[in-house]
Amino acid sequence: MENAFDVIIAPVVTEKCNALVQEKKYTFKVRRDAGKIEIGRAIEELFKVKVKSVNVMNYEGKTKRAGRTGRMGRRADWKRAVVTLSEGTIEII
Repeated sequence: MENAFDVIIAPVVTEKCNALVQEKKYTFKVRRDAGKIEIGRAIEELFKVKVKSVNVMNYEGKTKRAGRTGRMGRRADWKRAVVTLSEGTIEII
């Protein structure tokens, strides 16, 4: 396993993700090649909590038009993990 800071990129802070905090579910942007077990271990190491389950979702980057020339570009693909905790809480903000 790499460093835990290499696996977890950033927390995802949206209204929907903030509503999930009441159910002890926290959302993070993670590396595309990270697996569920690796993500769970990284969260346990970083925040000193007990992870119950990890669900992951892969997102494709959007195709976007750049400027007046109309050249097409592409946003990066990314992966999101929803981590359910059995014990403890995480202070994100």
